[in-house]
Amino acid sequence: MAAPKPITRLISHVILDLDGTLLNTDCVVSQVLKPFLVKNGKKWDSKKAHKFVGKTPSEAAAVVLEDYGLPYSTEEFLSMINPMFSEQWGNIKALPGANRLIKHLKSNRLPTAVASNSSRSNIDSKISCHQGWKEYFSAIVGADEVEKGKPFPDIFLEAAKRMNADPSKCLVIEDSLPGVSAGKAAGMHVIAVPSVPKETDEFSSADEIINSLLDLRPEKWGLPPFSDWIEGTLPIEPWFIGGPVIKGFGRGSKVLGIPTANLPAENFSDILSEHTSGVYFGWAGLSKRGVYKMVMSIGWNPYFDNTEKTIEPWLLHGFDEDFYGEELRLAIVGYIRPEANFPSLESLIERIHEDGRIAENALDLPEYVKYKDSPYLRNPLQQGTNSNRNVADQEELK
Repeated sequence: MAAPKPITRLISHVILDLDGTLLNTDCVVSQVLKPFLVKNGKKWDSKKAHKFVGKTPSEAAAVVLEDYGLPYSTEEFLSMINPMFSEQWGNIKALPGANRLIKHLKSNRLPTAVASNSSRSNIDSKISCHQGWKEYFSAIVGADEVEKGKPFPDIFLEAAKRMNADPSKCLVIEDSLPGVSAGKAAGMHVIAVPSVPKETDEFSSADEIINSLLDLRPEKWGLPPFSDWIEGTLPIEPWFIGGPVIKGFGRGSKVLGIPTANLPAENFSDILSEHTSGVYFGWAGLSKRGVYKMVMSIGWNPYFDNTEKTIEPWLLHGFDEDFYGEELRLAIVGYIRPEANFPSLESLIERIHEDGRIAENALDLPEYVKYKDSPYLRNPLQQGTNSNRNVADQEELK
C-alpha cells in the first residue's frame, strides 16, 4: 500500500463568530430579558431562546416582540433593552476553549478575524473586556459595516477582503445556522459549534460539526495541532462545585453498574450554561470520608435522551454503602471527550469504563495530582450548600 499523502495546508486565514462561539452571550441574554419580561407581565421561556441565535439585533428584537406579544415597536424595544445589555458586556465570559484557540492561532501566526451580526461598537465593547483579544485579530467586522448581515455572505467576504485573503482558503467557525449559511455562501470552509443543544442535525451544510471549541482539531485542516493534550486528556482551568448528594435517575447502579453521585442540577443552572457538555475528570471530596478520583459527565446523555442537562460524577472508589445527603465537593481539572450517543448499552458501558481508566491514570500526573490537596475539597463543609469557585482555590494552591 502507498503511504498516505501528508495533509496540505488548506487554510490560510480563520474567521470567528463572536456571540455563542467565543463568548457565552446566552447567559447575559437571559439575565437581561427575564426581568424585563416580568415587568411586562410575561415569563421568560428558555426554549424560545434558539429562535434568535445568530440573528442581528433588530431581527432578534422582532422575534422577542412577536413571541411574547409585547406592545412595542422594534425601535422602542431596542432603545429600552440596549442600555441593559451594555451594562452586562463586561460580565460575558469566554466559552470553554476560546482563549486557548485565539492564543494558538496567534502563536502560529495565522491571521484571524472576528465577523459578527452585532454592531461594531458592541463587538468592540465585548472584546475590550477580554485582555489581549483586540490585538489578536487582524480584522473585526460588524453587521452595521456591510449591506446585509448573516445569513448573507457580506460579513465574511468583507473580513476576507480586509485580510487580503482568498475566501476559498478561509475557515469559518460558527455556532448558528445563519452563520453557517453565510460562511458557505461566501465560498468558505465552515466548522459548526452548535450553541443550541440537540440540534446538530440541522447543521449538515457545515464541513465539520464539533461539540465545543475544546474538540477542535486544527490538523484536520492542515493547521498546526494543539500541543496541550496529555495522554488523551486536556488540562482545563479548574472549576469547583459542591452540594449534597441526591438520588438521580437510578440508572447508574441499576442499568450501568456504575454508581454515580448526583448533584441537584437546578442549583447549578448558571454553571451548566458556562461549561460545554462532555466527559471531565478531577477530584471529589466527601465531607465524612476523604478525597477520591472522579470522572464526570455533563450533558443530556444522548443514549437516554435526557430533557435536562445534568451533572453525574462517578467516584472511582468502591464504597460499601450509599452516601445520599452527604456533602460532595468537586474539583474539575481535565477534559476527555465530547458527549456522544452509542448504538448499544454494552458499548456505552464499555466507553464509560474506558473514561474511568483514562481519568484514573491521568490523575497521577503532576499536572492534575496537585489539585488533590485543594483546600476546597478538604475544608469542613456546610450541609446543603453549593458553590462555584476557581480563582481563590488556585491562589491557595500556589
